Amino acid sequence: MNLQQLEYIIAVDRFRHFVTAAQHCHITQATLSMMIKKLEDELQVKVFDRSKQPVVPTEIGKKLIAQAKVVLREVEGIHDIVEKETLHVKGELRIGIIPTLAPYLLPLFLDRFLKKYPDIRLQISELTTDVIIERIKHNQLDAGLLAIPIGQTDLVEIPLFNEEFVIYSSHKTIHPRKKYLLPGDLDVNRLWLLEEGHCLRNQVVNLCELKVHERNIHQFDLTASSIETLKKIVDLNEGITVLPQLCLRDLSKKQMNHVRYFKAPVPVRKIGMVSFRYFVKEKMLEALKNEILACLPDEMKRMENKVVINM
Repeated sequence: MNLQQLEYIIAVDRFRHFVTAAQHCHITQATLSMMIKKLEDELQVKVFDRSKQPVVPTEIGKKLIAQAKVVLREVEGIHDIVEKETLHVKGELRIGIIPTLAPYLLPLFLDRFLKKYPDIRLQISELTTDVIIERIKHNQLDAGLLAIPIGQTDLVEIPLFNEEFVIYSSHKTIHPRKKYLLPGDLDVNRLWLLEEGHCLRNQVVNLCELKVHERNIHQFDLTASSIETLKKIVDLNEGITVLPQLCLRDLSKKQMNHVRYFKAPVPVRKIGMVSFRYFVKEKMLEALKNEILACLPDEMKRMENKVVINM
């Protein structure tokens, strides 16, 4: 048994296809099949049921694949422990970040981080929360930047900052003389939402105590896939949306006139970093955390002094 064989059975389990798994591992399908067959012969068990398409692991195969992931993660950890004990921070760090955070947080810290740590190879993927969690568990990501808590006992959550929610509306759909509003002041029938799968959508639904299926049907309805789409729709049509605070940095002076704030307690989402509980790339994650916190706008650093309610 060797580490390559463990990598190969994990790849076949992931793609459920020998040819695709071989391409992913940069070997021929014949080599991959031969190496897995040798492993099966050595262990005297069948890891995969080849009679089914797509191929599926056997019951004992599922347990072996789960253990193989643990073994490879621990092997990777040996190198990371050595890196951790040296003064120089270097290595690869694979980060997932939710779409409602990525366009606004990354420009704040990314350039500074890369210049300060030239020997860290940073891979960033913009993904929904569920996908980030799944990829962390399959060792395809090292950590995620997302809204917490997520309630996963096998993952550790590192709080970073609270991000305030604000109201963005056309001037015709909001009280023009009111700067501070309550959730009950919002007309849910004029509220634009992100599509299903975005945690921000669920937070806004909870904030407004909104039952989406009870909204009136209009000539034009939309569930958007990005915050930018929501802002443009509000600019072009009469409507309201709820935005996270960081995206206000991209608004023009004219657009800022359409921003209203919630009365205390201010609704916020808590942004954090999520990784495996026994993750060993602590030094790199600590460096990333410190750079993010150092680059936050001053008004966000002062959020701890406000009366807030976490969504």
